Amino acid sequence: MLDFTFCSPTQFYFGRDTQYKAGALCAAYGRKALLHYGGGSVIKSGLLDAVKRSLESAGVAWVELGGVQPNPRDTLVYEGIRLCKREGVDVVLAVGGGSVIDSAKAIAAGIKYDGDFWDLYSHKATMTDILPLGVILTLPAAGSEASNSSVVTKEADQLKRFCDSELMRPKFSILNPELTFTLPPFQTACGCVDMMAHVMERYFTNTPEVEVTDRMSEGIMRAIMKYAKILMKNPEDYDARANVMWAGSVAHCDVLGVGRQQDWSTHMMEHELSGLYDVAHGAGLAVMFPAFLKYQLPFRVQRVAQFAVRVFDVSMDFEKPERTALEGIRRLEAYYREIGMPTSFKEINAKEEDIEFMAGKCLLNNGDTLGHFHPLTRKEIAEVYRLACQ
Repeated sequence: MLDFTFCSPTQFYFGRDTQYKAGALCAAYGRKALLHYGGGSVIKSGLLDAVKRSLESAGVAWVELGGVQPNPRDTLVYEGIRLCKREGVDVVLAVGGGSVIDSAKAIAAGIKYDGDFWDLYSHKATMTDILPLGVILTLPAAGSEASNSSVVTKEADQLKRFCDSELMRPKFSILNPELTFTLPPFQTACGCVDMMAHVMERYFTNTPEVEVTDRMSEGIMRAIMKYAKILMKNPEDYDARANVMWAGSVAHCDVLGVGRQQDWSTHMMEHELSGLYDVAHGAGLAVMFPAFLKYQLPFRVQRVAQFAVRVFDVSMDFEKPERTALEGIRRLEAYYREIGMPTSFKEINAKEEDIEFMAGKCLLNNGDTLGHFHPLTRKEIAEVYRLACQ
């Protein structure tokens, strides 16, 4: 196990009716908030009005900015930064899923940065300050309500990039499972794939003697799969929603990643898919992760076999562990299909002729190789994409 420092300062308020705490929690950080959200669901459900009443009762004024899209765009971030500076905003409140929270993080960081906020996402500059940020989560998936990271798409270049800093952890996150009852099955499934991928990016490591976080990761993955299948049949099962919601936060707060080298190459490859084709992030990950594991087999078969045995109950073939590993990958793909996820380029309308272009973009600002499990060259990245075409 590697040395590490870990701190998760976010306060979590979990359970029914917790959204009504938003006003008092924002008041601890200022007297004027940016209310940031996505499309019409928070309006139609009455959640946005409830949040406004909570802010008003706490004496917090607000300005609002809706319109966040999946794979949040830099154009709306720029608009939010200008709005907040003009209005003298003290605190940012994100009401939505990962895209809304990531956009809110970018705005909160951009307000405090003298240059172009994209400098932080292209890693040309380091974040030194950020406006306080709070979250009301409506879509468990990205884990941004607990994480130190954000992903934004530069619309003109179709370039999707991340920024991470401990400053980006929200001051508070409100998690009411009831707010997720009306999520469509596709969004629920995408969310569960995303949070599983957050665990797997940490799980597939070369660091030895990390049994504690291995076992924690395996338990989280098994729980996500169990409750995802329940939600496909009964979307208003409170306990299933609650377990999935908390799993998403645990998956990406980094408690599962401490003391071990992490990979993240699959996420980087998927970012090029969703940046180019605007595919849902979870759907893209369902396509890319089995392909990534297939490519890794000749290099890291024992770790993939362990995943197969402990997460999917595959019997270990000690003479030919690659058989065990392949069966685990097959069961992972079968699980994705069971919950309605794609597993190939064709199903997300991705094009094989774009592979070389995407492989090159993967390495922009990332050096000569991608990831750490078995580091991928540009040629190998293209090979992983080709496996995803099958």
